[in-house]
Amino acid sequence: MAIFDDIKETIMAGKRKEIGGLVQQGLDAGEDPQALLDAMIGAMDIIGERFSKGECFVPEMLVAARTMTAGTDVLKPALAAGGAEAAGYAVIGTVKGDMHDIGKNLVRMMIEGKGVEIDDLGVDVAPEAFVDYIKEHPNCQVVCLSALLTTTMPALDDTVKALQEAGLRDSVKIMVGGAPVNQAFSDEIGADAYTEDAGAAADKIMDLIG
Repeated sequence: MAIFDDIKETIMAGKRKEIGGLVQQGLDAGEDPQALLDAMIGAMDIIGERFSKGECFVPEMLVAARTMTAGTDVLKPALAAGGAEAAGYAVIGTVKGDMHDIGKNLVRMMIEGKGVEIDDLGVDVAPEAFVDYIKEHPNCQVVCLSALLTTTMPALDDTVKALQEAGLRDSVKIMVGGAPVNQAFSDEIGADAYTEDAGAAADKIMDLIG
């Protein structure tokens, strides 16, 4: 239907000021909130695919993801009222000693674009903060850790070890990423997954949740 196509095109074009009105228009017309969310997720899937192919870049992904977020803000009350379930639950943060957040924010927004409910602990997050979060949120399935400096990579290892020592390691999957991180380092610290960009992270988290 036209409203679904309009929503997709608006997200892909990054027209954040327009998306809320379109989503509300769909709700007012009696469209299923989940179907509206699926249209938004479809748009982000296309953006992620284009990014992976080098057909669009970080700025385009950011504006599309922010537009998606604005759309889901309008949709959330209707989804909650309809008893719609999130696709999964995750937490994300940049590790202790690292203040970078652009990459982390982009990954978070792309993951949200998959319908996953993800809490953001921010930057400079101590291993203990992740441990406390998992204890308080036993439904969390994936811990996403970001490090943008070679000097803060050891904090990824520290966080994995802290979860092990707390007896929580087996209850969650751990995904790592960031400019200096690679698959070999991910394997070395015992993470479950490494992804090199936000689009890949959003795809991978669905595998980890599934």
